[in-house]
This record gives sequence, C-alpha cells and structure tokens, in this order.
Amino acid sequence: MKISIGPLLYFWSAERMRALYRRIAESPVDIVYLGESVCSKRREFRREDWLETADMLTQAGKEVVLSSLVLLEAESELGAMRGLCENGRFAVEANDIGVAYMAAELGVPFVGGHTLNIYNTRTLATWARLGMQRWLPPVELSREELSAILRDWPAEVPRPETEVFAYGRLPLAHSARCYTARARNLAKDQCNFACIEYPEGLPLYTQEQQGLFQINGIQTQSRQHCNLLNQRDDMAQRGVGIMRLSLSHEDDLARVEALREPLAGTPPLRVPLADTDSCNGYWFGQPGQVQLMDVELRF
Repeated sequence: MKISIGPLLYFWSAERMRALYRRIAESPVDIVYLGESVCSKRREFRREDWLETADMLTQAGKEVVLSSLVLLEAESELGAMRGLCENGRFAVEANDIGVAYMAAELGVPFVGGHTLNIYNTRTLATWARLGMQRWLPPVELSREELSAILRDWPAEVPRPETEVFAYGRLPLAHSARCYTARARNLAKDQCNFACIEYPEGLPLYTQEQQGLFQINGIQTQSRQHCNLLNQRDDMAQRGVGIMRLSLSHEDDLARVEALREPLAGTPPLRVPLADTDSCNGYWFGQPGQVQLMDVELRF
C-alpha cells in the first residue's frame, strides 16, 4: 500500500506552501500531487514554482503528478491545461474531462481524478484504453461498489491502479459561483483573493449550529474529515493500491508518519478513529457524514 498526498485544495501563501512541500519531501510519502485544482485565480505559485517544487520532490524520491483544474471556464484556462499536459516530464491528474481527452490525444500518462465520475467497469475500461494509468473513485462510492467495478474487469484491458481518498475534508461539489466571494459580498471577478484569509475554508453551519459544509471558493467540502486510515487491509483486499491524504493543515502530516510503519507490513492494530470530528459513512454505503464505530476498524 502506497501513501499519496493530494493537491493542496486551499489558498496559502507561497512561503507556507514551500515550507509544506519541504516537510513532505522529508516524510514517508510515496506520491505527491502538485498544482492548483480549485481556482485559476490562485497564483501564489506560478508554473515555474510548481516545476521547481516537483524537481525537489523527485530528488527526494517521490513520484510527482501535476494536477489540473476541476472546472475549466475560459480559453486561457484551457491553454494553461494544455501546457500542463505538454510538460514533457510528469504525469497529469485530469480532474476535468476536457483535460482527460487532451492527455489521451497527446499520449500523456494520466490519472483520472474523482471528479471524472467513473461509476462502472465499462467507463473505467474505456478510459484505460485511452491511456489512464490510475484512477480515483468518486468519494461517495462504497467499498462494495468499488469491488464490483474491479471484479468485473475485462481480461484484455490492463487495469489502472486504484487510489482511494482516505483522509481529509471530502470535496463534494464545484460550482461556477465563488461562495467565499459571495460570503464577503464580492463579485467573483473582484474577489480580492478572499480565500487566502481562510486557509482551511469557511465553515457553514445548520440552524442547530452543527457543522455541515466547508466553503472553499468554488468548492464545497464536508465539514468533517473523512477518515479511512484504519481500513488498509480491507482496501488492499479489494484491489486498492494507494491511500490518498488531503491536507488541511501541516499537522496532518503526522498521520502519514503514524501510517508508515503499519503500511510497511507490521501486524495490523485495532484502533478507534483518530478523533471524534471524523466521518466514514460513504465507504460503508451509508450517508457520508456518518461515523461508524461498530465495524472492525484496522490499520
């Protein structure tokens, strides 16, 4: 089982991002996804900065994948994504179907992000024939549904690696509207880069003051952190080869360090979820915000 760090979903300063990736370079992580996937206006890191960071991580022994935007809305964004696919050195995570077709046409190795909405064997096999080498199931797909997709795989098609979103705030939806700007009574095109003032997003509560969502620009996330870190054995038996962590804070890297020893093959440990502010329902075919504690949870 490998560990990956997904693209940073929040708008941080360049200095803070450089510090984060220096820490990741020293951590027991196998794969790192780099790039802005939420909003093209977030430009603390330019193309040169991302490539410089990719070189640093590669030298540290990490596999680097460059992530695309989730929602392409302008010709300039399409051009930027073509430049991403033509980088000539790194595989691409296609989070928009247009980028996936672009990578396939250019013959670029690519990962299918969870926003491609792959829900059945036939769709996954079609993308595999077009060059997809790895995929992330939609975050709401259950373990039984994932097993069914992989179990019915056609023998003549090489099966892509399967990577599961195992920890972090779930990216639930994306919109052409920017909800962070809206919360500040700003137009999207004159947002004053308000997201940088909310480095973990903007919490949204119900009338009963229960945390429900986290607003992150055009992205809506779960308020709770999905936590499947103790499902390693179950995932491996179902054909999962990579567990993805999505960081909300630098302190989340401590979870990687705690994972590495068990993932290296030591006997599994029976442990509770790491905290009470977690959810795991989707994996078990339940509502996503549910936290199931009456199942066998193992590292």
